[in-house]
Amino acid sequence: MTLEAESVGKRFGGVEALKGVSLSLAEGQIVGLIGPNGSGKTTLLNCLSGVFPATSGRISIDGRLLSGATHKAARRGVVRTFQNIRLFGRLTALQNVEAGALGAGRVARRRSRSYGEQVLEELGIAPLADRFAETLSYGDQRRVEIARALAARPRYLLLDEPAAGMNDAESDELAGSIERIRGDHGCGVLVVEHDLRLIMRVCESIVVLNEGDVISRGRPDEVRADPVVVAAYIGTEVPSGDTTNGGGT
Repeated sequence: MTLEAESVGKRFGGVEALKGVSLSLAEGQIVGLIGPNGSGKTTLLNCLSGVFPATSGRISIDGRLLSGATHKAARRGVVRTFQNIRLFGRLTALQNVEAGALGAGRVARRRSRSYGEQVLEELGIAPLADRFAETLSYGDQRRVEIARALAARPRYLLLDEPAAGMNDAESDELAGSIERIRGDHGCGVLVVEHDLRLIMRVCESIVVLNEGDVISRGRPDEVRADPVVVAAYIGTEVPSGDTTNGGGT
């Protein structure tokens, strides 16, 4: 069971944002997607999740072509978060998560509330259930957004910079949550992130983009030591356990 991008290209007018990118994500796998700002990471997520179509190439689930809008992708199990938080500020955390459960059409209405409560509990944020989203801290809003995506019962969960704005302790907690999501739900998780400490901890494999091209892929230790990646993105090699974030903001 695999979400797969094959030679995906994307143009915006004269700008070639993706240049034949290939990537696969199996259920139960955690893959990292890293690279400098403007390298095409979010563009690839947008293509994978149906925000807009690829200009060329093929995106498929289990060999079947994936096409159409975001809600169609969600119904087939591809759910994502956004780099810029998109919660409903005047709804509670629980109501936001319920909206995620109902929006993808993969949870029955009669179960949406109880399932939303379950997801909040799993992520350790059940005490936030009755708080309005706009009153939450930035880190808690990030967690609620992940909970909302998870409530849609994804087969493939795409996280766009989930650790943005978090300190090291919050990032460590998030890493544990991602590992639990994979273990408890069996979904594949694609993580776009500048926090190399988190990426190196949770990901089994990493794909590196630069200017719309894949410049490296492999296990975390292989990618960390790849001189092409060091030169294009990391700057200096990041030892295991280093707390330094790579790239930029």
